[in-house]
Formats: sequence, structure tokens, C-alpha cells
Amino acid sequence: MSSESFYTDKSRVRASFDRAARSYDGAAVLQREVSDRMAGRLDLIRHAPGVILDAGSGTGYGAATLRDRYADARVVEFDLALSMLQASRAKQMPAGLLKKLFTRAPAQVCGDLENLPLATGSVDMVWSNLAVQWMNTPDRVFAEFHRVLKVDGLLMFSTLGPDTLKELGAAFAGVDAATHVNRFIDMHDLGDALVRAGFATPVMDMEKIVLTYDDVKGVMRDLKAIGARNATEGRGRGLMGKHAWARVEANYEQWRREGRLPATYEVVYGHAWRPAAAPKRKLDDGRDIVEFMPRRPA
Repeated sequence: MSSESFYTDKSRVRASFDRAARSYDGAAVLQREVSDRMAGRLDLIRHAPGVILDAGSGTGYGAATLRDRYADARVVEFDLALSMLQASRAKQMPAGLLKKLFTRAPAQVCGDLENLPLATGSVDMVWSNLAVQWMNTPDRVFAEFHRVLKVDGLLMFSTLGPDTLKELGAAFAGVDAATHVNRFIDMHDLGDALVRAGFATPVMDMEKIVLTYDDVKGVMRDLKAIGARNATEGRGRGLMGKHAWARVEANYEQWRREGRLPATYEVVYGHAWRPAAAPKRKLDDGRDIVEFMPRRPA
């Protein structure tokens, strides 16, 4: 199947997260856990940002963590789905009209990570928890992160790798010709994309987190509750038939261990710095020297 069939339909992604805003916090166990683990990594990094962009902020869990850690920083929440930002704002604004009048509303922007409506060199740190996987290619979003960061600014992000929801993908395999699970990008390819975007000293690592469920419907309910619906271009456009769904359930049952069905998430972490632009080398006549590096063997 062509790679285009796995491209995400961004309008569907936005609509799914808008619908999931109310149910998101009740089901976002993985998102909170990964956010906490990312925050722990900040203990190893010396950085004092003045402006932080939470890129893909959802309902504000990570932004709250960042405000606690960097009390003097301004945290800007940025998300594709307006309802997610509204849910975050509702949690931060106190009850009562008078209190609301004297409470500063959180800084929020609704937009697309691949086309950030922010000035070049306007933030000291970009934090992005489990949002990059919704992009079809990482190059554009990393280029935008690089653009809005100041020199010596920090990018810290998490995303999902190829083994994510491998059980669900295997259960759907062969049932029909449609795509049912997003295709996720390998950690090494993400590291290469960071270098292409101009980032320095990228650090990448990965771990697997497994959630368990009573049945397949539980897996699907949680995915729906956090807005992680199938948004691939090659998805089926109608409801799956009863017999096809029975095959999916039977296929997934092969993964059952100790009475529970697993849902694996390959979580990829990365951080890198926005360096000062390196001066171009020139020939004696003033022409730029362009260096070509040999392609790394596969």
C-alpha cells in the first residue's frame, strides 16, 4: 500500500480532538505518564527559558508542569483543536465573575504545528508531548520549531515509534484493504530530520509502555476518548461489518496474556539545541563552498 494512504487527514485530526476535549483527561493515562517522564529529563538539563511553547498542549497538563518548574517563564499553549485549549482555560480560570476579571488568562494559540504563527526567534524552549506523530513528515515541523527558537534554545519532544499499537495493526491486517492504524516514524529517521532542520547535538532514546485491557473494545474506547481516531487517508469510509469486526477480535485474542490484552506504545524521546548559524566557508573569489557528505549505508 502506498505511503500516501497512511498520510493523516489534518481536518479529521482537528475534528477528532475537538470532540474528545471533554473525555480526554479521563483517558489520557499514557499522555500524562510520558509528560511526567519528559519533565524528569529536564532535571538533567541546565536551561532557564523565558518563553516556552507547549506545542500540542492538549488540555494543559504539560503546560501546568512547565509553569510550576519555571515560575518566571511565560508558557504559550498551542494546539490544533480549539476545544482542547478551551478545556485547559476552563481549568485555570477560577469560579466567580469577579475572580475571573482579576485572573490573567493563559496565553493560548490555535493553529498548525507545520505553520506556526509565531515570530522567528521568539521562544527559548519548545516542549512537545506526543504531537509530532500526527505530522506526515517531521521535516516541516522541526523546521518550524527551529525557526521560532532563539539561538541556544531547547527543543524537547516525545512522539510514537513504529511498534506503537502493533497488536491492533496485526488484528486488522488482512481483514480489508483499508488502513486502520497510523504509520509511525523510526527514531533514527527522526534524529536525521533534526539534523536536516539545523539542530545541534540531538539526543534520542526510546522505551515501550504497555497498557492492558479486558477486550478490544476497551482499546478502541480509550483511543476514541483521547481523540486518537484513525485519520489516515486510506481509512475505510463506512462502518465495519459484524463479521469483519469478529475477525479483528479473534485476531487480537492471540495477544492475550494473563487474562489481559496488551496495547504497546513505542515512545520516542528527543531533545536538541538551536545553535548559532555556522559561518559559510568561501573560496578566495568569494564563492560559497558547498560540502557534500556521503550517504550513510542503509
